[in-house]
Amino acid sequence: MACTEKHNLTIWKEFILMGITGPPELQAPLLGLSLTFYLVSVVGNLSLIILTKIASRLQTPMYFFLRHLAFTDLSYSTAVGPKLLANFAVDQPTIFYTWCATQLTFFSIFITSEIFILSAMAYDRYVAICNPLLYTVIMSHRLCQLLVTIPYLYSILLSLLTIIKIFLSSFGGYNIIRHFYCDSLPLIDLLCSDTHEIRLIILIFSAFNLVSSLLIVLVSYMLILVAMLRMNSAEGRHKAFSTCGSHLTVIVIFYGTLFFMYVQPKSSNSFDTDKIASLFYTLVIPMLNPMIYSLRNKEVKNALYRTWKRVVTTLTSSNKCQFP
Repeated sequence: MACTEKHNLTIWKEFILMGITGPPELQAPLLGLSLTFYLVSVVGNLSLIILTKIASRLQTPMYFFLRHLAFTDLSYSTAVGPKLLANFAVDQPTIFYTWCATQLTFFSIFITSEIFILSAMAYDRYVAICNPLLYTVIMSHRLCQLLVTIPYLYSILLSLLTIIKIFLSSFGGYNIIRHFYCDSLPLIDLLCSDTHEIRLIILIFSAFNLVSSLLIVLVSYMLILVAMLRMNSAEGRHKAFSTCGSHLTVIVIFYGTLFFMYVQPKSSNSFDTDKIASLFYTLVIPMLNPMIYSLRNKEVKNALYRTWKRVVTTLTSSNKCQFP
C-alpha cells in the first residue's frame, strides 16, 4: 500500500481487531479463561481496596500503596477486559476510533502508574526494614500521597503526549490492528505519516520508565539484603523477608513478563507471542496480585477474617431483630 498517495489516506470510524487467536475451536476455552481471570481480578482487587480502606489495622503506608496497586490493576484490566470478552461473541471484532483512543489512554495511564507504585512500595519496604525506628516519621502521609500523585500525573502527561501524536497523524488505507486491544505499536504500523518521531518518543520513555523504576527496586532490595545479613537472629531475618516476600513475588512476575516481551527476538511469530504475553499482564497479573498479597500476608488474612466475622454478626443480629 502506498501511503504517500493522497487517495489512500482514510479517516476511519472504527478499527478491526485481529483478536488473540485464529482457530475457532479455541475461542470458547479462551472466553472461559478470560472471563474467569477478569472476574477474579475484579473481585480480588475491589475486596483489597475496600479492606485496606476500612480495616483499622491496615492503615499503614504499606497498605496505602497496596490499595493504589489494586486500583491500578483493576483500572488497566478493565480498560481491556470487557471489550476483549465482548469481542469473543462476534465474528469480526471492531472498536470505534474514539473508543480505541480512550482505551489506549486509560491503559497507558494505569500500566505506567503501576510501574512506579511498585517502586514506591520497594522504597517503603527499605525504610521499614533499614530504618524501623524512623519509619512513621519518614513515611509520612504527605510523602505517601506524593509518591502516588507524581506517578499518576506523570502517566497522564506521558499518555496524552503519545496518544495525541498517534491520533493526530494520518492513518492508511487499511484499519486492521494486529492485537486484541488498541496498543500503541500496532496502531503506529497503520500510520502513513512519518512514524520515526513517535517511535522514538515511545522507545525513550518506555526505557526510562522500566530502567528508572527497576533501578529503585534493585537498590532498595540490595540495601534490604545488606540489612538482613547484618541481623544476628534467624527469626529477625525471617520476619524481615516475610514483610517484603509478597512484593518481591509481584515484582518478579510483573517485570519478568515485560522483559520477556521486549527482549525476545523478533520473528514471524513475535506478534502471537506478544499477544499471549499481553494477555498475561492485562488479565492474569491483576488477578494474581491480590491473591499473592492475601495468601502470603497474615495481616490481610486476619483483617479479612475480622471484617467477615463482623459482617456476619451484624447480619445475624439484624435477622434476630426482624424475626424474634
